[in-house]
Amino acid sequence: SPQAVLLLLSLLGLAAAGKLLVVPVDGSHWLSMREVVDMLQQKGHEVVVLAPEVSMRIKPSKNLVMKKYSVPYTQEDLKKEFQAFFHFSFEQGYFLERFVKAYQGIKRITNFGVSSCGHLLQNKELIRYLEESKFDAVLTDPVLLCGAILAKHLSLPAVYFLRGIPCGLDFDATQCPRPPSYVPRGFTQLTDRMTFLQRIKNLIHDIPDIFLCDFAFEPYSKLASEFLQQDVTVLDLLRQASVWLLRSEFVLEYPRPLMPNIIPIGGVNCAHKELPQ
Repeated sequence: SPQAVLLLLSLLGLAAAGKLLVVPVDGSHWLSMREVVDMLQQKGHEVVVLAPEVSMRIKPSKNLVMKKYSVPYTQEDLKKEFQAFFHFSFEQGYFLERFVKAYQGIKRITNFGVSSCGHLLQNKELIRYLEESKFDAVLTDPVLLCGAILAKHLSLPAVYFLRGIPCGLDFDATQCPRPPSYVPRGFTQLTDRMTFLQRIKNLIHDIPDIFLCDFAFEPYSKLASEFLQQDVTVLDLLRQASVWLLRSEFVLEYPRPLMPNIIPIGGVNCAHKELPQ
């Protein structure tokens, strides 16, 4: 809308020659974010990328200022876990069977993320550097919440760059409606045109998400509460976002309402010749 465009244009002056802390998520998440980071550098912004020493896709380059921190796992450990998780994503089977495999896979991936984040937050020298560097904002993918924790600790505006968060936590954090009577849930193979019984099935399938989210994200809540020395929930971390850059391609999604600070930028993992203003 014209009002939104005017608001974004008014913020350009504040963003000129800014200093941005980037806390990425490994894999395809980083491949998409990397294009945005490169474009921001071309526009004159100073960018610092915070990354673990062991990663699949986050690699140093001459164009990037990268700060690395140690983690308690090897490259082989990480590769093995990613491959197992990807294989599961393409497997077929009954709902209960897929749910159990999803539980096991997400739990292992979560352990890697929480372990990595814990080592970052315990790195006093690196945390001191971040505190003294006077960043203007944090760009991060909230599917892993370490960047969100740092944004809260540094009292910086957070820009979330994401495809989506399991269990619909992004909907809860932004207060966007997602009623199970209309929006199909994962693993159901339902469409947005459902019979009454299918809507009941969809509602029942929504219940296990509560348990998946609890074990997948609550460790970050505990980590954040200990580091920030105050009680912090996962939704507290997600709600602090100033801007959500949504990487959804709506030809593959269902229509949904968006809040004013949610900006669809298109594409799942697509290359863009020019970054929109």
